[in-house]
Amino acid sequence: MELRLLHYFVTLAEELHFSRAAQRLSISQPPLSVAIKQLEQELQAQLFERSSKGVRLTAAGEHLLGKARQLLALSQQAAQETRDVAQGTRGHLRLGFVGSSLYRGLPQALEQFQLLHPQVRVDMLEANSAEQILDLQQMRLDMALVHSIQPPEGIASQLIMEEAFVVCMPEHHALQACEAVDLAELKNDRLILFSPMVSPAYHQRIYEMCLAHGFAPEVRHEVRHWLSVISLVSLGQGLALVPAALERVGMPRLVFRPLQGAHPSSEMLAMWRRDPANPLVQTLLTCLKQAVARL
Repeated sequence: MELRLLHYFVTLAEELHFSRAAQRLSISQPPLSVAIKQLEQELQAQLFERSSKGVRLTAAGEHLLGKARQLLALSQQAAQETRDVAQGTRGHLRLGFVGSSLYRGLPQALEQFQLLHPQVRVDMLEANSAEQILDLQQMRLDMALVHSIQPPEGIASQLIMEEAFVVCMPEHHALQACEAVDLAELKNDRLILFSPMVSPAYHQRIYEMCLAHGFAPEVRHEVRHWLSVISLVSLGQGLALVPAALERVGMPRLVFRPLQGAHPSSEMLAMWRRDPANPLVQTLLTCLKQAVARL
């Protein structure tokens, strides 16, 4: 059933006059008559009674009128929503993120994004970097916020934030009096790290930093989330090298100190599929960069 035929039918049902209906439709009367006959044949039902006194709807026509108006309204709504999705003003964005991004501008960026696009639904999934890359490739995510990782073919990336690693220690630790800590001074401390199964790049980077200062770290615990890392530190279970952003968590009984000298940094990157790309990705990227600049 063509929408064009339904449109002609509704117009004639409202006018109950072929000439006036044809004039509204900007067509001549014969094509309108042909269209109505075609619709009646397709439905195998007479929709209008025609007489010398005019035109009126049959019972079948009365029933179709309400349904036809609903279908035409739905088609217009679908067309508008499709245009909105293509233009990035409506739709659905599936966002993956690592835990540290919650302290690197993500909440502020999402708040701004939703103000700009209140009709867009954002679904969030916390996962490690490798899991997010896989979800991007398998089209389960539209955008991923990850730590340092090489993007595979077909995945675009952009650096969102780069900051130093700092030492996270319990408030009564002997090194808390230092303005900055020499990494070599941690050789006798137990460290709390991400599991290499969860974040191999972070795990390797911390190991390499320690080895460059003459010691292999004694690892006390390996965990899956940043909050677990600093929670264990606050309980006196060891020290950790963490992105400076985690100081914004505000967890009690913790002290954060910078490292002396130059060291590798902690990075947060945004990644997304090159094709097909969700048009909402670029809008959220802009919001993220603005939020990071305000931190």
